[in-house]
Order: sequence, then C-alpha cells, then structure tokens
Amino acid sequence: MKKSPAVLLATLLSLVTNVAVQAQGSKWERLNAEATSLYKQGRYDQVVVTEKKALQVAEQNLGPDHLTVAAVLNNLARAYDALGQYAQAEPLYKRSLAIKEKVLGPDNPDVATSLNNLAGLYTAQGQYAQAEALYKRSLAIRENALGPDNPDVATSLNDLALLYGAQGRYAQAEPLHKRSLAIWEKALGPDHPDVARSLNNLAELYRAQGRYAQAEPLYKRSLAIWEKALGPDHPDVATVLNNLAALYDAQGQYAPAELFYKRSLAIMEKALGPDHPEVAASLNNLAGLYTAQGQYAQAEPLYKRSLAIREKALGPDHPEVAASLSNLAGLYTAQGRYVQAEPLYQRSLTIVEKALGPNNPDVATSLNNLALLYAAQGRYAQAEPLYKRSLAIMEKALGPDHPSVAASLNNLAGLYTAQGRHAQAEPLYKRSLAIREKALGPDHPAVATSLNNLAELYSAQGQYAQAEPLYKRSLAIREKALGPDHPDVATSLNNLAGLYYHQGRYAQAEPLYKRSLAIREKALGPNHPDVATSLNNLAALYDAQGQYAQAEPLYKRSLAIREKALGPDHPDVATSLNDLALLYDAQGQYAQAEPLYKRSLAIREKALGPDHPAVATALNNLAVLYDAQGRYAQAEPLYKRSLAIREKALGPDHPDVATTLNNLAVLYDAQGRYAQAEPLYKRSLAIMEKALGPDHPAVATSLNNLAALYRKTGREKEAQALEDRARVIVAMKR
Repeated sequence: MKKSPAVLLATLLSLVTNVAVQAQGSKWERLNAEATSLYKQGRYDQVVVTEKKALQVAEQNLGPDHLTVAAVLNNLARAYDALGQYAQAEPLYKRSLAIKEKVLGPDNPDVATSLNNLAGLYTAQGQYAQAEALYKRSLAIRENALGPDNPDVATSLNDLALLYGAQGRYAQAEPLHKRSLAIWEKALGPDHPDVARSLNNLAELYRAQGRYAQAEPLYKRSLAIWEKALGPDHPDVATVLNNLAALYDAQGQYAPAELFYKRSLAIMEKALGPDHPEVAASLNNLAGLYTAQGQYAQAEPLYKRSLAIREKALGPDHPEVAASLSNLAGLYTAQGRYVQAEPLYQRSLTIVEKALGPNNPDVATSLNNLALLYAAQGRYAQAEPLYKRSLAIMEKALGPDHPSVAASLNNLAGLYTAQGRHAQAEPLYKRSLAIREKALGPDHPAVATSLNNLAELYSAQGQYAQAEPLYKRSLAIREKALGPDHPDVATSLNNLAGLYYHQGRYAQAEPLYKRSLAIREKALGPNHPDVATSLNNLAALYDAQGQYAQAEPLYKRSLAIREKALGPDHPDVATSLNDLALLYDAQGQYAQAEPLYKRSLAIREKALGPDHPAVATALNNLAVLYDAQGRYAQAEPLYKRSLAIREKALGPDHPDVATTLNNLAVLYDAQGRYAQAEPLYKRSLAIMEKALGPDHPAVATSLNNLAALYRKTGREKEAQALEDRARVIVAMKR
C-alpha cells in the first residue's frame, strides 16, 4: 500500500515550515495547501500544475538537491502515479530518492519512505520483483534505524504483505500482516485508525482466500474503530463498508451487501464530492452487485456514471478508465449485446497496454475478457491466441503457481471443451485444480469451480463415474464455504442433477433441480436469468420422462423471464424457444413447434452471426422437424448447412459434427438412399468413438443406427455384432 496522499503532503508542509525564513516560504505554504486540497478532491491533473509551480520555486530558492525539492518531487510523482502516468512518475520518485540518499545517507528513515513509494509504483505496474527488493530495503532501514516495534516498521510490513497478497503468496503475507497489526496495537493502542487499516488488510487477505468467517469480525472491528475515531462519514469508513459489502457479495448475501455499498457510496459522495474517483469505484461496485443479480437496467447507468467520472478526473487513458470500460462491456456481454461490448473491451486493452506495458497482469485480464467475448460468439480461432497470450503473461508476471494462472488455464480449457478438444482441455483443468488446491487450500470456492469444470469435461465424454465424485466434492466445498443457500451451491446442484439426467437417473435428478431452483429464487429473485435456467432444466427433465403437461408451463415461464430480463433477441431466449419447440415436436405438435424453431434460428443468426455453432443447432433441429413430417427436400439443405457450420467452427472431428452426420444419414435412410447414408453413419460413429470414447451412450446410438441400415440391406450378421456391442454399452451406463 502506498503512503496516503495526506501523509506525503503533510511531510512537505513540515519541511516548508523549517525553511520559512526564506523569502518564498509563504508561497510554498500556499502551494502546498492548495495541492493538499486538490488531492483530497481527486483533482490530480491540477495537483500536477500546482506541484510543478512549487518545484520551480523550491529549486530556484534552495537549489536542486535540497530536501524540500525532494519532497515536492515525491508529491508530483504521487500525482502522476494517481493519474496512471507511471512513466512520468518514476523519474521523479527516483530523483527524490537520490536527493535523500545524498543528503541524509542511505540508511535514513526518510530514504525508506521514498523506497516504499517507488515500490508502490512498481506494484501498480505489476513489476513485482522490482517492488519486492525496494520494500525489503525499506523495511530493513526502518527496523535498523527505528527499532522492530516502530509504527513505520509496521507500514513496511503491511506494504510487503500487500505485495505478496497481489502475487497470491498468501502464506508469506499473513504473518507480515499479523506482525504489522501487533506493532500498531502495541504502539498506538487498539483503537487507532492505523490499527483499523491493518485489520482491514488482514481481512482482505482472508477474503481472497475464501476464509470469510475469519474476515468478517476483522472488518467489523476495523469499521467500529474508524467510526469512533473519525466519525461515521469519513472516507475510510466508506472503504471498510465497501469491503464488508464485498464480503457479503461473495457469499451471495446480496441484501446486506447492497445496504453497505449504498452507505459507502453516500459517504464518498458527501465527503469527496460527486465526481471523485473513489465515488466512481463505489458506483462500479454497486453496479457489479446488480449485475450479479441480473438487474441489468439498474447496473448500466451506474457503470456509465463511473466511467464518466474516471474519464474526467483521471483522463481517458488511465487504467481505472480501462476497468470501467471492461465492466460495462461485461454487462453488455451478459445481455448478449456483443456488438456493443467488443469496442469497449478493445479500448480497455489498448489503454492498459499503453499505460502498463504489454506484460502486465491487467493486460492479461483484458486479453482474457476479449477472448471470453469471442468464445461466446463462437469465434474460437480469435479467442485462442488471446487466451494463450493472457496465460503467458500471467505465468511470467506472477509465477506458474498463482491463482490467476489457474484462472487462465481454466478459461483456455473451457475453450477447448467447447470445441470438443477434450484431450487438450483435461491437463489444463487438472493443472488449474492443482494450483488452486496448493495456493488456496482444498476447501476454497475456486477449488470447487475447478472440480466442477473437470467434472463437466468428463460428463461431456460420458465418463459419468469420474464426473460424479468431482461434482459432489465441489458441492460439499461450496456448501461449507458459502452456506447452503448460495447461488454457487445452486449451480453445483444443477450440474449434479444434469449428470443424473444424462444417465437417466431422473428420480435422483429431480430433487436437486428443485432445490437449485428454490435457492436461486430466494437469493436472486423470481425473475433472474439463472432462475430461468433452473426452470428450463427441470422442464427438460419432465420432458424426457414424457411428462409434457408439467414441462410446458416451466418452459414458458423460463422463456418469459429471459425475454423480460435479457430482451427478445438474446441467445438465451433462442434457447428457450428451441426447447419449447422440442417439447411440441416430441408431441407431434409440428405447427406449434415450427415458428418457435424459426424464431430461435433468426435470433441466433442475428446475435451470433450466421456461422455460430448455436446457429447450426437451430438449423439441425428445424431440419429434424421437417424430417419427421416427411418434408425431406426442406430438411436436407438445413442439415447440410448445419454440418458445414459445425465442421468449420468446431473442426471435422467434433461430436456435434457426428450428430449432424448421423441426422443427415437418417434422412437418406428414410428415403431408401442407403448408399448415401452408410458412409455418413460410419463417419459419425468413428468421430463419436474417437472424441467420446468407445463406451459413450452416443456411440451406442450410432451403432444401432448403422445396424438398422445393415438389416435393411440384408447384412444380418454385421448388424447383430453392432447391436450386441450397443447393448453392452447401454448396460454399462445404467
């Protein structure tokens, strides 16, 4: 943590007082007071102007190597630092440091302060190795000069601990935070604001590790100290309220989180004015809460106001502006507004690359976000190099065992999974899991996420026996860490139910789907998109059992929620339309199904582009409808277009390609075009065996279809062999 602006500027005032005998002393005092006021208002560009004047006066009257000049240089650097103009800040910090070392000697406590500030600059840029060396030298100077129990030693320990925390080195950070806290409590008393700051930082460390029960009492004690010492309307009180809100937010306790976020925002606006960067941060956090609850209409104006404040206060090229752009883009992505999201993500990436350099972790995050957008659109070829570059940056900047590296590995694995590249995805998921278990402990929610994703990979391949214990462990971790009513618990329940659904274990799936739905309705409200997902999945369960009367109202409610929450043209609305059409299709209600399929197809083509895999799915399903009605001439071109899209987007060996090949073969088979059907059945079977393994249920389906063809063409012996093999597979999966 960098020294607060108030402390730095107060140092300047002290120095100015010592030289007040000079003719220009009153001018320096005036400039210093002006700079202090501007800094508190977040008007950093004007601080730069004021400090430049102060620097000119100081250099003219005291010479270039005076300590007052060093103090002004430090404050000017701090202003550039706040503006994200790191290249301008660095030489000023270094010159300030050099003056102090020359005048005071290399082991003076004031030198330690300069080292600490320069280290803060490097930390902001992700230059952790450079920062660590400076923080350690600062700590050594202070311990040697001031003794091990001095409050300034506590500051150095705190800052070094924050550096380790940023790098995911939690085991190294914790004892430093604790020692820092002990020093401050002993030196300053248990109710000092610096004790509150230390409690808050230790709580932040615990929150990052998912140790919520340990974090909460520390936040609350920190809040009580600050409210007592500084009053209920101080910005530091707002900071702790914000952090406590984030704790509740992480646990899905949205109602108390909202109250604290709003109170934090109100304090910041009152104390700092409506256009301060800290107000922008509060707006951003409240918007994030609304986004998590699917309250997109409430989130958007907050994100936009946050962005406007940051652009005005910090300039259009500040990293915090990039963060606001990214968050607004994330909102648009969640709504399926991909065209609006992409330029925001791209501008965010450009800003952080320019401000922080191409190898900063924030650049990696921007690359990851843009890749997620491309992946959502099925633009896999564009997403992959971005994910890979993001991963490389994270590994280089943070080390191979950092939780952020695990996140990058997870996302790249997700891309491969979507493309059916399971063999490439599996080792990435496993490495991500291993990193998280080592860095965060076996019971962290992020570990649950890795377990869940690896289970999904196995489930997609029909490896249900391997998937089930992973889903169950993920569920157990989330229930313990987050409580039984957290939305992430609902996700785990939903996924485990999905596993049972695919295995035909409907009686086990139903109570899980229902519990997942109940949690989401309670935690997120009845009209959240995740509630729509639960309704849709429960409907699919009833649909699979032929309980059409129970399924239909659930599908319809899911569709209504999605249309209201996401708009009529969102891809998730297309999914609901498709699933309701499938229900009608299964009942032979073709006239009701067809317009739904067509609307689903139109939405996907418009939202995702004509070559997205989801468009191929819509084409395939509409073709199946025509096929069932004997409208073969209309079905065939749809199957062929679906096949072409899937081969291009997913590669020739993806299971979805096999599905389309199978369906086109069925079409030819129904028309007696056996010579055309046979090679398609065979290619479909070969793909399924290669992609999913020889014992997957889909392989059994392919075997049976090809066997039926053989029987029609008089090849009874070959047909019997295929049917026998299919029966073995089905028996294995029961």
